[in-house]
Parts: sequence; structure tokens; C-alpha cells
Amino acid sequence: MAIYTKEQAQALLKKVLSYSKADECEVNLSGSEGGNVRYALNAVSTAGDISNVGLAVTSVYGKKSGTATINEFDDAALERVVRRSEELAQLAPANPEYMPMLGQSEFKESKTFNANTAAMTPESRAEMVGKSIAITKEAKLQAAGFLENSSGFNSVMNSKGLFAYNKSSDVTFTITTRNEGGTASGYAARGFTDVSKLDTASATRVAAMKANSSVGARAIEPGKYTVILEPVAATYMLENMFRFDARSAEEGRSFLSKKGGGTRLGEQLVDPKVTIYSDPFDADLPGSTWGGDGLPREKTMWIDKGVVKNLAYSRYWAQKKGVAPVPNGSNIIMEGGTQSLEDLIKGTEKGILVSRLWYIRMVDPQSLLLTGLTRDGTYYIENGKIKFPIKNFRFNESPVIMLNNLEALGKQERSISIESYRSYLIPPMKIRDFTFSSLSDAV
Repeated sequence: MAIYTKEQAQALLKKVLSYSKADECEVNLSGSEGGNVRYALNAVSTAGDISNVGLAVTSVYGKKSGTATINEFDDAALERVVRRSEELAQLAPANPEYMPMLGQSEFKESKTFNANTAAMTPESRAEMVGKSIAITKEAKLQAAGFLENSSGFNSVMNSKGLFAYNKSSDVTFTITTRNEGGTASGYAARGFTDVSKLDTASATRVAAMKANSSVGARAIEPGKYTVILEPVAATYMLENMFRFDARSAEEGRSFLSKKGGGTRLGEQLVDPKVTIYSDPFDADLPGSTWGGDGLPREKTMWIDKGVVKNLAYSRYWAQKKGVAPVPNGSNIIMEGGTQSLEDLIKGTEKGILVSRLWYIRMVDPQSLLLTGLTRDGTYYIENGKIKFPIKNFRFNESPVIMLNNLEALGKQERSISIESYRSYLIPPMKIRDFTFSSLSDAV
């Protein structure tokens, strides 16, 4: 049994804690079950179902802690893993930043579980993949894709009385299409809590269109251009920005650090059109209502109309600075506008449409300067229309500078990052003076 109910998890965690002899003890129980289908060259290559459940025990003596894990739950095994964690704790060095465990708290129920997704079967996955493959064959393209669904739970209990439980579900789909000559490619990615929102056929049509319309790409000179980033491209670009950590900012290691000391909290960081927040109760991107540190999560505004409103404070750093702790968000949402992607294109005299970015690497953490490549469909825009496909570029740009050069935002969409497999709500965006540093012959 990989998915425990709240009551079953609570009963098992209580039993484990009953064996503890440490000053403090915390037990985490989690499990998941789901399946996947991987395909390449328009044929399924692997498929399977996965079921896992595991337990981790952390014992603490003073400021020394040790953790042991196990995946068998008879009484002897449970007592053994507790003893092992206590042995490890006695051997560990003291952690000067250790914070005592939190006591009992109330956590609101999340919206992260969906019965439709949890009920997916090998047959339903095969049907969804079959629709995708049929479209790529009809378009005379080769496709490689991955469909995965999972349902799971996380629970924690400690010797101070804290207990938290969350159940979730998720489904993700990614597809890359290429023409037979290997000279053009397209891509689409989708991620949802509710599988009924996932249309693999529609996503595949997008990827197929990108591949077929990218044939015969022309080279144009690198330089600064007005760009329109589709939500997937914008997600890849902005993901490195979504770490609003107070400690790194105050220690001078972050784009949120102020020259000479301090942070940019309360300052106008980016264009007033930018608002970014976390909200575990969002209907389109629900998140857990508690974090691993045992703090409840509520809606938190990180950037409001371009101004930095909050930084995330761990319990240790908050105590050191004399402020209230602020947990990291369980999701990231960026407000959008009312225009469609097509509207953004129509309003562009000259520019470049970017479908996707990849191979992104950090150049300078303090300015958040990134480098990477365009991929899977890059197009030249003139007089509000896509004129022709262009060869890929390497870019050198900072999300902070980019969001200061923001001209317009479209309607937000749920996008998935293949780097982290996290989903975000991000709008397409029109940016002026985006820096392309060189051409790339890679497809």
C-alpha cells in the first residue's frame, strides 16, 4: 500500500515515536504510485507502474541529529530504524544552526489531490500516447515523448505534537518532434493536477506545427531584439529568479542584495506590470499548505507591481534577524494581461518569437545573468506577422533586466519546466532589447 490515509499515517507515526528515547524525534512518512509511457521514433519504448513508500526518522540530542530510513514497517523494523537514527545522532557533530522542533499547529486542507488523475491506468495512458503518435505520423514527423502520472502523500509527526498530512496528484506530458532530415524541431509540455485538462493531441499538434514551420531556417545577425517569449520559454528564463531567499540576499550573494549591504526589500526591482506570488489555494496551481519546516503556508506576495514585498526567512535566519519566519512558497504564480500570444505578435513591428529556451546556465548570481540557447521554433516577426523561421541563437540576459524591459504580458498559462519538473503559472511576454550574443547551428 503506497498511499496511506491521514488516519493510517497518523497511527503509524505515533507507533514509531513511541520507540524514541531522544530529546526530540521527527518521523516523515511518504509514498507514491503512478505510471509512465516513454516513446521515441513514433513507437513506445518503455512503460511501467511505480509504487513506493518510505519512512525517515530524525533523532536529536541537544543540537546533534541523525536520520535513518526504512521501507518495512513491522514492529521490529520500526524500532530498529529509531535506534539507528539515535546512534547516528550521537555520532554527529553539533549543528550551531539547529532549531528546536515546532509543536502542534493547524494546517488548512490543500486542493492538490484529484481523483481523475489518481484513477489513471496503463490503458488510459496508452490511449493518450496513441493519439499523439497518430498525429506525428500524419505530419510525417518523428516524435519522442514522455507521459507520467503520480499520486502521493507526505506526512510528518514529531515528539512536540506536530502532525501534518497532504495528498496530491499530478500528470505531465512532454513531446519533441523532428522532421525526417533532422533539420527542424518542435516541442510542447503540459502539466496538470487534473488529467481531464490534459489534451495530448492538442499539445502534439503544436509541436508538429513548430517542427514543420521551422524548415529552412534563415540566419540573421545576433544583437538586441524585441522578443516575444512563449510561456514555456518565459518559465525557463524566470525559474532561476524564483528564489526569494533572505539569507543569501543579506549575505550579498543574490540579485536581491543591495550594494554596500542590505537587501532590495521594499524597492522597485522590475517593471510595475510584474506581480509574482505564491498561493497554495490557487485553483489552477494548488500547492501544499505546509512546508518541511512545519510552518503553515498562506498566500505570499513576493513582487507586487514591481516592488519586492517579501523575502523567505528560515526559522534560524528569522530568529537571528529578529523577524518572523516566512516559508518558501509551494508554487509560483505570475500575473498576466488580457492579450493572447497572437495579439502580442500582431502588435510587434519587428521582433523574434521564441518557443523555448534550453541549456541555461548561470553566469553571475548577483546580477542573475544567464546564458543559454533558443530551441524548437524561433521565428522572425515583421509588421505583426511571422515572416520566416530563423536559426537558433545563444543569449546572454538577466531576468531582472528582462523584466525591466517588459512591454506587454499575455494571458497566463500553466507551464512545466523540464529542468525541475515543477509547474508554474506564467504569461507570454513581450520584451525589448533582449540580447542574442551569437548564432547556433544546433536544432
